[in-house]
Amino acid sequence: MSDSTKPREQLQATSAAQQGDNIAHALAGAGGGLLSMTLTYPLITLSTRAQVESKRAHTSTLDAVRHIIQREGFSGLYSGLESALFGISVTNFVYYYWYEWTRSFFERAAQRTGRASKKLTALESMIAGAIAGSATVVATNPIWVVNTRMTARQSSTSSPPDEESLPGSSAPRKRSPSTLDTLRALLRDEGFGALFAGVLPALVLVINPILQYTIFEQLKNALERRRKTTSVGARDAFLLGALGKLAATGLTYPYITVKSRAHVAKKDGGEKGQEGGGSGSGKGLLEGLRKVVREEGWGGLYGGVGPKLTQSVLTAAFLFAFKDALYEASVRARRRRAKVAA
Repeated sequence: MSDSTKPREQLQATSAAQQGDNIAHALAGAGGGLLSMTLTYPLITLSTRAQVESKRAHTSTLDAVRHIIQREGFSGLYSGLESALFGISVTNFVYYYWYEWTRSFFERAAQRTGRASKKLTALESMIAGAIAGSATVVATNPIWVVNTRMTARQSSTSSPPDEESLPGSSAPRKRSPSTLDTLRALLRDEGFGALFAGVLPALVLVINPILQYTIFEQLKNALERRRKTTSVGARDAFLLGALGKLAATGLTYPYITVKSRAHVAKKDGGEKGQEGGGSGSGKGLLEGLRKVVREEGWGGLYGGVGPKLTQSVLTAAFLFAFKDALYEASVRARRRRAKVAA
């Protein structure tokens, strides 16, 4: 074998190993997302309904739970879970793949320039989050549109808006539509473009994972320097993930509200104005924000903030903890396979 081919083969082996590591991170993120979503999904249901139903904005969490169980049974707290699990697995797989790809790019660049530490700087963490977050929006927005429609109980065949899915409604209980039923109704009534309602707010909300992962990475780096270690455990990941998500969600919640309303907006009647930059009205994100403030006051931008913060923080904390554990398990499995092959 010539000397010229050795570096090329080494480069190919390194690239293959890095690709395998990126996929391992992506699979661990998808698995962590499935587990964390399942644990915290009832809070997602409560938060979504509080955001899209103005009459629910001042309803306590316990009252909301009681109303849902009275009208729909315990399973009502898990309405739309099927599409949510599919959505979170795809979202996390795409996100973590591109995040780790960008991370490895910056680490190689740091190594080439002789930088003392290969750890991501705050700016590099923000760029990695922006690239990964943007990559997931187009791929997963249709999934979350369907999921939000299901959790919000917005259906073109339902009762009039003043009776639709409101607490204490005397309407008879109906069979919950499946994910496919919701998708078919959406395409039939509003067309393919409705799957991309709220894309602009979703792109704006890329700042959420940017903040979340930047805070997480910098806290993680600081903790590793303090302990003089190269990694943190699942318990540390749980706490750091919670802190990162708490800050990110608190700052971006008004945009989360507009995004949810865009997903459940109708293309006719008085609901047009709730699209907030989604399909149909074209009034834009800022108009959506102004409409909420004009009709409901500044507090309207934070409808359901309690359940949402609780859900987001717990989901992120469990996600980081589960992902860390799953990734470490995959590393051990790969090492065992390598020993057997050797």
